[in-house]
Amino acid sequence: MLRVRGLVKRYGERNAVDGISFEVRRGECYGLLGPNGAGKTTTMKLALGLVLPDAGEITLCGEPIPARAREARSRVGVVPQFDNLDPDFTVAENLLVWGRYFGLRPADLRERVPYLLDFAGLAGRAEAKVGELSGGMKRRLTLARALVNDPDIIFLDEPTTGLDPQARHLIWERLRQLTRAGKTLVLTTHFMEEAERLATRLSVMDHGRLMAEGSPRELIQSLIEADVVEVFGDGAIDWARQTSADGARMELSGETAFFYGQGMETLLAALGESGLRYVLRPANLEDVFLRLTGRELRD
Repeated sequence: MLRVRGLVKRYGERNAVDGISFEVRRGECYGLLGPNGAGKTTTMKLALGLVLPDAGEITLCGEPIPARAREARSRVGVVPQFDNLDPDFTVAENLLVWGRYFGLRPADLRERVPYLLDFAGLAGRAEAKVGELSGGMKRRLTLARALVNDPDIIFLDEPTTGLDPQARHLIWERLRQLTRAGKTLVLTTHFMEEAERLATRLSVMDHGRLMAEGSPRELIQSLIEADVVEVFGDGAIDWARQTSADGARMELSGETAFFYGQGMETLLAALGESGLRYVLRPANLEDVFLRLTGRELRD
């Protein structure tokens, strides 16, 4: 559904996207992960033909981009990072007007709107103005609007940022419904749990480059140790610097020491005698992300 080869986008002396290549297969959810400024949103804009590349090739829905971006976008839905709903229209009118941009007939749109509202959990809100909706409702309406043209592929740029857990889980369920129905999703997110739950495959980006690609489970198994011990609180860092790490790899961040290894029985026994607070857990995608992109704060 999407093929990218050697894609480059420069802004002045900076390569926002630096020679990346990847493919998105029909019916999968493909994740693009990375810290702020990694190039995720720029990659999406390039794929949609909204920004012109400096080098590389893009094919979207079988169409070359940007030469036939208009034709490709007729088969695409987009959930932008920030909601851009029209506050002067009702919920239903936002869907109807958006459908007209795709040349859909009013009669067909009116028939489709009830399904979209039900899908978004907004049944009964058709006549409400956008300003009357909660943040979660607005986000679900933006998702419904992206489906108005029954797209083959949907681009979602951080679709659950700012939502409470209930709203986030509802959107996750709706996205899973879309993939079960054969839709293709391209997802950017800062929520590692979201990526683990939704993505069939994903890439980790940083400084415009792809650092790693694979399924969440493949990346965890190949790039990080099996177990993690987090030691935190007063005295944790001093203790960690003085202790034998039992062959484990250690990282220090703030007031927390992270030990990566397998088993680590000796370390755990020493912790039991230290009185320090700690957590033993299996490695996850966030551990992979931080190993590839570092723990430094990004603006």
